[in-house]
Amino acid sequence: MANELALKYGCNPNQKPSRIFMKDGAELPITVLSGRPGYINFLDAFNSWQLVKELKEATGLPAAASFKHVSPAGAAVGLPLSDVLRKIYFVDDAELSPLACAYARARGADRMSSYGDFIALSDCCDAATAKLIAREVSDGVIAPDYSDEALEILKSKRKGNYNVIKIDPNYKPAPIEHKDVFGITFEQGRNELLVNEELLANVITENKEIPADAKRDLIISLIALKYTQSNSVCYVKDGQAIGIGAGQQSRIHCTRLAGNKADIWWLRQHEKVLNLPFKEGIRRADRDNAIDVYISDDYEDVIGDDVWAETFTEQPAPLTREEKRAWLDKLTGVALGSDAFFPFGDNIERAHRSGVSYIAQPGGSIRDDHVIDTCNKYNIAMAFTGIRLFHH
Repeated sequence: MANELALKYGCNPNQKPSRIFMKDGAELPITVLSGRPGYINFLDAFNSWQLVKELKEATGLPAAASFKHVSPAGAAVGLPLSDVLRKIYFVDDAELSPLACAYARARGADRMSSYGDFIALSDCCDAATAKLIAREVSDGVIAPDYSDEALEILKSKRKGNYNVIKIDPNYKPAPIEHKDVFGITFEQGRNELLVNEELLANVITENKEIPADAKRDLIISLIALKYTQSNSVCYVKDGQAIGIGAGQQSRIHCTRLAGNKADIWWLRQHEKVLNLPFKEGIRRADRDNAIDVYISDDYEDVIGDDVWAETFTEQPAPLTREEKRAWLDKLTGVALGSDAFFPFGDNIERAHRSGVSYIAQPGGSIRDDHVIDTCNKYNIAMAFTGIRLFHH
């Protein structure tokens, strides 16, 4: 390890010089085992590592995150996958360890956004996880360690230029952090809030029942939000984020954006989507793009385009709006976290349409009564955490 590491450039090629370094003269807590990570790679790596480390500590399960532009596209813990999830995540042919399950979930929930991601793993990367990473388009990975076989697999990716970072799992940063903006230094205490079930104790709706699995999912959503650019909301189902809305100026836009992603995740499990007649040899990215268009309301407008002749053995019948709505109505038990209060009940109305049954948010809006009434209307259980989770 060294005290500093020179980088090719900063956020953009014109931003030089660039480096990461330790101000106190200590050694960097990371070792680059392969590749040459850049400025944005390291921002993604360090934010995503904190997320998976906290998920592992909170749940006791191995965790993974898929990061793009300093926000998670996906985050999950290592629960087993159903046959349907194995198919829609393109891992039905793979041997899956618990850590590999976590990454398959983190990568698979929003594959469009995860394209070219930076990966974080809470545990030593094993061969099963490395094999999944090897076949996806990705910029790099950070983990506390790598098995010999896993490291060999990862080092062969991108002709030996794939970014592989090892981080000291015992590294603890200083309690005060700094950031320079426009030549001016900002200082604040690190957000060391511990996210656990204690934050879910104040259930203020008529329905006060939040089962253990839902509490786990709410905790996952809140930890993910702690490292997501604000404003942000996160939908979670069965141990994985299924829709994250990040960096929006309006909270309803966060809720809609993340809800639309959750809807797509669920619609990908519809029988018509599972049985799309893809031609042999179609790349994963092309398959993802085709599924995204097929599910969208634009599909009927592009029927007959030449691109479909290259993708399918025959033109698929549309998934109608009525069929979509009927299928979406079957989605229930979704947990939703928000990094700040919901100002109006319209957010709850939108969340309900994507199967949300449990909500955790700080509370504190002058319209809390309206938000609570809307939850009661749909029998949603909502906890006020009293804690804001902005991240910038």
